[in-house]
Formats: sequence, structure tokens, C-alpha cells
Amino acid sequence: MNYQKEWLLLEANDDIDEIEHRNPNEEFQFYRAVASGDVELVRKNCEQGRFRQDDGVGVLSRDPVVNLKYHFVITTAMITRLCGQHGMELEQAFRLSDFYIQKLDDMHTIEEICRLHDEMVMDYTKKMCKNLRSDTNSKHINASKEYIYAHIKERITIEDLANELGVSASYLSRLFKKETGMSVSSYIRQQKIEIAKNLLRFSDCSMIEIANQLSFSSQSHFIQQFREVMGMTPKKYRDENRLTPWYD
Repeated sequence: MNYQKEWLLLEANDDIDEIEHRNPNEEFQFYRAVASGDVELVRKNCEQGRFRQDDGVGVLSRDPVVNLKYHFVITTAMITRLCGQHGMELEQAFRLSDFYIQKLDDMHTIEEICRLHDEMVMDYTKKMCKNLRSDTNSKHINASKEYIYAHIKERITIEDLANELGVSASYLSRLFKKETGMSVSSYIRQQKIEIAKNLLRFSDCSMIEIANQLSFSSQSHFIQQFREVMGMTPKKYRDENRLTPWYD
């Protein structure tokens, strides 16, 4: 089928639905609010139900559920790229995008998609708020954090990072401490413990399985490191936080 010809005929015959599209500035302001970590503005937008309001958003499918799914994907793609431009680790941004878009497969009503949308935008916004509070301007430190995030389940050394960035280990060590207030090894440990906390809350993985997944040298080493960071054992953390909603 010649789609270009079909489009030209529609345009010429004025058979296109007369929809006045929403001012793009409104959308960009919302995207910027997410990327800047403006939790209150984004929450207000969600409470107003702006995503589900179909005035001016365009019809991408005749099926209202599929139409909303298409808009969800567009919104997620825009937010992902803006957050990446404003300091979120790109690997984290894209993995988060993949996670939420895959969740659409399980959504079959407008209400479900709207709830997922609100959770998605608030998740990005809260992460950006946290990231921007501790943001650094050094490209080497940002690149280091990017590498650490992408390889968090591996054993990472300062030499690995230095080789990746093409700088000396001693220089990177001094710069990392200066800009983040902690050593590279402490930062890596902190990030591994964050992943471990999620595994303890939302999975049935055993301590040894978590230790292996995150490349701790042993189960006892994992427990020791977790206790030093969190002030409690992994078991106690799991017992106290197992039912805590992920979006708190």
C-alpha cells in the first residue's frame, strides 16, 4: 500500500480528524519538571489526571487502551532521554524505561495504564531529585558512576575504572574522594547494598544468592558489609521491610 498517497488524499480531502493538539510547551514543562526532580509539580500533574485526559493528545489508535499505551511509550521515551541529559546514569535511565514499558504487556484497562504512568513519572522524578542533590560536574566522576551502575553485579576495582577512563588510579581516587566525599570502594559498596536492599525486600533470594549476584567474596562478607552500612543484618532488614511499598 502506498501510505504517502493515502496521506495526501486524506489531507487534500480534509478527511483528517479535526483535533487541535495540546500546546507542546505544556508537555515540555512536564518533562522538564521530571528531569529537574520537581516532585511536587509532577505529583500535582498526576493528581489532576492530565495523562488520561484525551483533549489535544492526538489519536494514535482507534482502540482507547492501545492509544494510551502508545502515549505511555512516548512519554517514557522523552523522560528517559531528558533525565539522561540531566545527570541520570544512561544505563539506569534506559533500564528503567525498559522495565516500565514491559509492564504495559500486563495492562488491559485505562485505569491500570494511568496508575503505571503515575508510578513511572514519580519514580524518575524522585531519582532525579536525589541525583541532583548530590550531582557533580566532573565528567570523570559521572563516567565512573555510569560504569559502576552498569557493572554493579561484578567485582569492580579502582584500576578497572581508571583503565576505562584512561586516567591513573591515584588521580581518579583523589578526584572521586574530593567530589563525592567518599572513596571509590565505599561508593561501590553503597551501590551494591542498595541493590541488596531491593533483593531482600522483593525477592526470595537467600543470603548466599545475593552475595553471589553482587560479587561479594562470601556470604559472611556480604552480611558484614551490609551491617556496616545499614546498622543491622540483612535478615533483620528483610524482616522489617519485606512489605514496604517500592515507591515509598
